[in-house]
Amino acid sequence: TILGETHEEEDEILPRKDYESLDYDRCINDPYLEVLESMDNKKAQRYEAVKWVMVFAIGVCTGLVGLFVDFFVRLFTQLKFRVVQSSVEECTEKGCLALSLLELLGFNLTFVFLASLLVLIQPVAAGSGIPEIKCYLNGVKVPGVVRLRTVVCKAMGVLFSVAGGLFVGKEGPMIHSGAVVGAGLPQFQSISLRKIQFNFPYFRSDRDKRDFVSAGAAAGVAAAFGAPIGGTLFSLEEGSSFWNQGLTWKVLFCSMAATFTLNFFRSGIQFGSWGSFQLPGLLNFGEFKCSESDKKCHLWTAVDLGFFILMGIIGGLLGATFNCLNKRLAKYRMRNVHPKPKLVRVLESLLLSLTTTVVVFVASMVLGECRQMSSTSQSGNDTLSLQGMSEDVNSSIKTFFCPNETYNDMATLFFNPQESAILQLFHQDSTFSPVTLSLFFLLYFLLSCWTYGISVPSGLFVPSLLCGAAFGRLVANLLKSYIGLDHIYSGTFALIGAAAFLGGVVRMTISLTVILIESTNEITYGLPIMITLMVAKWTGDFFNKGIYDIHVNLRGVPLLEWETEVEMDKLRASDIMEPNLTYVYPHTRIQSLVSILRTTVHHAFPVVTENRGNEREFMKGNQLISNNIKFKKSSILTRAGEQRKRSQSMKSYPSSELRNMCDEHIATEEPPEKEDLLQQMLERRYTPYPNLYPDQSPSEEWTMEERFRPLTFHGLILRSQLVTLLVRGVCYSESQSSASQPRLSHAEMSEDYPRYPDIHDLDLTLLNPRMIVDVTPYMNPSPFAVSPNTHVSQVFNLFRTMGLRHLPVVNAVGEIVGIITRHNLTHEFLQARLRQHYQTI
Repeated sequence: TILGETHEEEDEILPRKDYESLDYDRCINDPYLEVLESMDNKKAQRYEAVKWVMVFAIGVCTGLVGLFVDFFVRLFTQLKFRVVQSSVEECTEKGCLALSLLELLGFNLTFVFLASLLVLIQPVAAGSGIPEIKCYLNGVKVPGVVRLRTVVCKAMGVLFSVAGGLFVGKEGPMIHSGAVVGAGLPQFQSISLRKIQFNFPYFRSDRDKRDFVSAGAAAGVAAAFGAPIGGTLFSLEEGSSFWNQGLTWKVLFCSMAATFTLNFFRSGIQFGSWGSFQLPGLLNFGEFKCSESDKKCHLWTAVDLGFFILMGIIGGLLGATFNCLNKRLAKYRMRNVHPKPKLVRVLESLLLSLTTTVVVFVASMVLGECRQMSSTSQSGNDTLSLQGMSEDVNSSIKTFFCPNETYNDMATLFFNPQESAILQLFHQDSTFSPVTLSLFFLLYFLLSCWTYGISVPSGLFVPSLLCGAAFGRLVANLLKSYIGLDHIYSGTFALIGAAAFLGGVVRMTISLTVILIESTNEITYGLPIMITLMVAKWTGDFFNKGIYDIHVNLRGVPLLEWETEVEMDKLRASDIMEPNLTYVYPHTRIQSLVSILRTTVHHAFPVVTENRGNEREFMKGNQLISNNIKFKKSSILTRAGEQRKRSQSMKSYPSSELRNMCDEHIATEEPPEKEDLLQQMLERRYTPYPNLYPDQSPSEEWTMEERFRPLTFHGLILRSQLVTLLVRGVCYSESQSSASQPRLSHAEMSEDYPRYPDIHDLDLTLLNPRMIVDVTPYMNPSPFAVSPNTHVSQVFNLFRTMGLRHLPVVNAVGEIVGIITRHNLTHEFLQARLRQHYQTI
């Protein structure tokens, strides 16, 4: 007998045009039975060693993906800005700025068009990918989310999106890219590259794959921000629903490998000093320190905490507004853009690129202020101090549309890569006027809101940080100018503003705090960042959910929260379970198995036997009572109808030699009345697997007792396992015993993982319908189960923490009375059942 733990396979959300009316019956959950062959200590150690090697390889490959994206983004962006800058400088004197605008439009529209085409090839590559990975790690399988083609389209598409001038970031898609690397690398196979196949027997289970995806997502965060600990916490807080202590160390090791791989190559390429490790991530915030000449300056003081709390409240309100507007836009796209031909999505992306380019160009030309540059700071004047600033920050100053010895503050923000603009807001002092910051924040807020959700790969972290940094810098300028707080360090307020706005949008706390601390290399910022993020989250949660949760809900994905509401404990397992079961017998004819698989979409089936000797005790009046669980006659008639439907489907089995088994009556002797079934089981005199065949179908003459015999529960078996048994011809004839049936090893059962054959592709003419399949060696005989009277909170915690996809409801004498799936534990379903509960009181 093949035994193992009860972990469950992901649900499959089938692609739908109308996501708002997602048919949950089409995404029935299916468990997976992870079974490892018996190992000695040496094999177990080798298995663990290979897992560590894979984790390291995932980190290295994720760092290389980040290096690829960063290199080409810099290359394309520098090429575009050099051409545009020379054109603007030349046309400012000649009066041909329209030509410069056309050149900028040519670059941006071309890049955005290429990004949109890549999304047409793989639609799941659109957006940041964080909602999809969150669904995957929660246990929901979105088609194509971890495919090789997805990471190719994602990595190439995001570099075109960023180079095309859209208000998107490359850091968010790094999380999706790392997750794809984590899912695919340990498998040593790809559906996109079918010729590349390796005989690699390890990690052929969904639990291992999910762990590697968690490590890859953390590595993506670590590579993006140079924050390995923050990446680990991100995977724990926002990503993985199923966590264990051993996974923590592997995920941290993977994050470290990604960070130092990217750091090693970026430092060597940009500085020529290999092994110096000067650039830990794609986004670096630089060093925060006051000028040595300003003795009154402090990074932050206790008095500033009050302003930080106020900024957190405002950031939460701004984040809630951003999420509300973006949700309305997403709904509009679902109704009016997605149902139309795919070309319309490309046109929307091009329209946004055109609008963004024109707004940036016109705002820099008309709304920007030309401010005086000087080598020393002059108190009371808005001049630029060049002393003590890094060369990278100073070199990003733009003089567009301004005379000599002056710079354009609006163009400095708009005509720079977003990372450089963030550094400007963090580290340049007295550079931007309040009017410029206000206009920049408003334009960036609206265009970023429109951008997130279009059909291009796009991240939200960096645009939110830049928008929030402008808000924080504006607050610092106002406090200095109108309240006279000269001790304020503008960079600190810009950082707190970035944290407040980003926290208000994504509603992250622990992981985002650590990410920002690691990115600044300043541990003293820990307390103000943490307080600001908490306040921003609490304020935003009062109005709506985080942006990723909103997009998950819009897709209709049955995502499970961390815990249920307290009032849900008024419900029991019997209130939320599905009582109408589709089941198989321990010994089942091929004909019946094919019928079950072709007429249902369930991914797992209870293995049961009918208790005929005890059935009379369960019929009382108009209700069937089984250990205090009552079922109305409608449920009984539903089961009888399901059995008749199965019987009718048997008649259409394509075999010329098939007899009409549904019309035959197989006589069965009623066993004499026996003592209590529970007593039999305790005395081990109960036969668990009698040879009952589903061709003993219900006839019209059966009484209600005969139609609804109690079902003794023996285990669960997967659809994929049943199909594999049929494909490989695992069966025995009626004249033989079940011992003559061929036995498959775990490696043979999992050979087709993760894409098992479909029952509809099976050639039924090759199967003898009267052959019998013994499913008992392959089922899970000890799945987690609950009593019908179990509180919903206990059911939810067991389901969530154990990573289940099916939870049988079994009464005191071992009879299955229902089954609970992910759909039965979603917030919407529980709310509906709670309303029914109140109506019946």
